[in-house]
Amino acid sequence: MSAAPSSTVASHSPPSTRGQLNGVLFVALFAAAVTSLSSLPAIAKLGMSPLIVGIVAGAIYGNALRDGMPESWAAGVNFSARKLLRIAVGFFGLRVSLQEIAQVGVPGLVESAVIVVSTLVIGTWVGTKIMKLDRDTALLTAAGSAICGAAAVLAFESTLQSKPHKSAMAVGSVVLFGTLSMFMYPVVYRAGWLHLDTLGAGLFFGGTIHEVAQVVGAASNVSPEATHIATIVKMTRVMLLVPVLLVLGMWLNRTARGTSAQKTGARKVAVPWFALGFLALVVVNSLHVLPEVATHTINTLDTFALTMAMTALGIETRVSQIREAGPRALSAGLIVYLWLTIGGLGITWGVERLFG
Repeated sequence: MSAAPSSTVASHSPPSTRGQLNGVLFVALFAAAVTSLSSLPAIAKLGMSPLIVGIVAGAIYGNALRDGMPESWAAGVNFSARKLLRIAVGFFGLRVSLQEIAQVGVPGLVESAVIVVSTLVIGTWVGTKIMKLDRDTALLTAAGSAICGAAAVLAFESTLQSKPHKSAMAVGSVVLFGTLSMFMYPVVYRAGWLHLDTLGAGLFFGGTIHEVAQVVGAASNVSPEATHIATIVKMTRVMLLVPVLLVLGMWLNRTARGTSAQKTGARKVAVPWFALGFLALVVVNSLHVLPEVATHTINTLDTFALTMAMTALGIETRVSQIREAGPRALSAGLIVYLWLTIGGLGITWGVERLFG
């Protein structure tokens, strides 16, 4: 009953600065609760990062209890889901260093590059041509599978300027199939069905599992050496986010210029500045100019900012919109997952024989 008056006021006047700040504060408090929830042993064992828990919890709130949030807070939620996420993705670069990438050398780089490019191409083609999904949904699903899970979905969502429910569908695919990989890969490896040595296991796990946490969770059931290699390969995939976003931004700009003047004005896309920030911070991290304590603190705050962004996306998501894509989006994610598993294993065997 109390939500009706605030809705009426918001419809006749722009949101106040105070309302926006309240919205950001609300998302921050929500993200703090999500962070505590994700640290519970039952959830931590599933390899579910705060980002994933955030979008799920946000979606539950957004669909079940959204009438309890004043309309004036919506601008703050939107700020968290858009501008804050760009800043957070940029600071994600402090988690990667050129030295770590050099440790696995050419095999790790080739593995990552081939899997990222092939998964993006196959995932987009399958989504748009076979499953008849719209371009943004297909790209988001492919990006989450190819690069770094939810963080890649966030980065692509910002560059594409797509709707929140499309990001939610892509993250759902990451959660489902990434979690399946985390439990299935170690079992299959220990059964002797993969025929991979420690290096091969590290390349395969790091090159094909969706989330960083899921990679660590799976590889830790093999050996410390495999975990080290898998983590570095995974972070190499994360670093490839930069060139992929730059190419995507240029392609979108070219597409916009080829449309009508009206569409061009409504869909002008710049090369994503946060990708350049990501690359700059990779260099900063590689030069070790920041104290380790400072880097750890910034990474902790960055994880919280990413959790805020995912929570805000969840709040803006509507189940009715996701239901429209239905089995088609899930089927596209399944096909991409099968490619990562079977095609990724073939790529790993090829890389080991080529550089072994």
